[in-house]
Amino acid sequence: MDVRATPAQSDGTTMNDRPISRRTAIILGALGAAGATTGWLAASRVFGTVDEFRPETDAELHEPLVLDSDRGLLSVELVAAAGATLAGRTTQALGFNGTTPGPTLRVRPGDEIALRLTNRLQHPTNLHTHGLRVSPEGNGDNPFLRIDPGASFDYRYRVPHDHPPGTHWYHPHHHGTVADQVFGGLIGALVVDGGDDLDVGRDRILLVSDIDLDADGRVSPVTTADRMNGREGELVLVNGQHQPTIPAVPGESQRWRIVNCCTSRVLAIDLDGHQLVQVALDGSFLPTPLPRDQVLLAPGNRADVVVRPAALGRHALTATPVDRGGMGAMMGGRAATDAVITLATMVTDGPVVTSPALPSRLPGESASGAAVTRTRRIRFQGGMGAGGMAFTIDGRLFDPTRDDHTIPLGTTEEWTIVNSSPMAHPFHLHVWPFTVLATGDGAATTGVAQDVVLVPARSWVRLRIPFTDIAGRTVFHCHVLDHEDAGMMATVNVHR
Repeated sequence: MDVRATPAQSDGTTMNDRPISRRTAIILGALGAAGATTGWLAASRVFGTVDEFRPETDAELHEPLVLDSDRGLLSVELVAAAGATLAGRTTQALGFNGTTPGPTLRVRPGDEIALRLTNRLQHPTNLHTHGLRVSPEGNGDNPFLRIDPGASFDYRYRVPHDHPPGTHWYHPHHHGTVADQVFGGLIGALVVDGGDDLDVGRDRILLVSDIDLDADGRVSPVTTADRMNGREGELVLVNGQHQPTIPAVPGESQRWRIVNCCTSRVLAIDLDGHQLVQVALDGSFLPTPLPRDQVLLAPGNRADVVVRPAALGRHALTATPVDRGGMGAMMGGRAATDAVITLATMVTDGPVVTSPALPSRLPGESASGAAVTRTRRIRFQGGMGAGGMAFTIDGRLFDPTRDDHTIPLGTTEEWTIVNSSPMAHPFHLHVWPFTVLATGDGAATTGVAQDVVLVPARSWVRLRIPFTDIAGRTVFHCHVLDHEDAGMMATVNVHR
């Protein structure tokens, strides 16, 4: 069901409205109809945007404004609009409260978030609190809400008292406009504090995003082929900055909360001359600190890593391109590149200091030991068919009025996600985190709760999902957001 907030409806109430129409098969020659949702689709891409736009580069990393809860309540207003400051310039990119990323929201278990979202865009929007384990119904984390241009809506999120501390983020989730709005810059961090924490010198938020801008700072058109592949912007940013510097002191540990906010790009991240000691994934502490030469993040994934600078000088934080499969440079799509992307540069200076060692065991939550009550096999399908290229789940396009999976509250299930397509697809489930049990390519698993996992092309993953704490109706989907907008999403209804 699509629930709409109209311009005259700013008090947080909702009213039933015509549901989003079910899409017909997405065909290569006709995908322009999907792009018309935002009016940003054009016949060809404008290449060389980094040179044309001329972003500010090598400035010191700044972090978004932090809004903290006070005495159990975080009251905040977010205004989604064009005209955000980005890469040191005033642009026509999208932002919350005039910036991209928007403010960082920090809460504690048991808090309430009273959030008014005002839509100053040209198209409908809403808000998804990616990673929060909160109700998906009413004015909670409800993906079926529609906030029309000029309207406001009052969200009320109640963070459970036993919610684990962790790193999350927020972004729009109105079906049909998600990719354009996230790519345009509507992102922000959301952190749950509380419990035992790490003793580090600095705790930083690093939101990685990508975008294409023309010389006038407007978001560049996207091609049909880029929508098919999942778009990747040429301008890759950290906290809305292009290749910023991160100040560091030798020996002083820093915690970097890295969020992959890209619409489609998979990030394989490493730091020159250093290991990244991973301590958390998708807001869940690992059992023990895990030193890595490279950390892989699918769109939507988060990794908390601890960095201890070892030497003076400049050390590049980079992302190596990851082949997700797809159509490559066919039909005007982006040409493949092996170029390593510089995200930021850690600049280490000053006298050596000593930081406390990380604990050998981290304060994570215990895995659920409940028995599995049902197994399901779910198929992600994306590729050429009889009528063109379609993105479906179990052969069906998304229909918000249909219950695809109905599950009794209090049960635990095992799902096998099968990807029969030639592209990798990141699987994301709202509200209920899962544990990855095994993957078709034999990749190592962490054993902790997460909410995004990359399903390799022509392969599978097997998940254990406890539907034990929260009832409600929401969605799971491919987190290549162009694919989600094209129909690669399904509903799940957990009922009492």
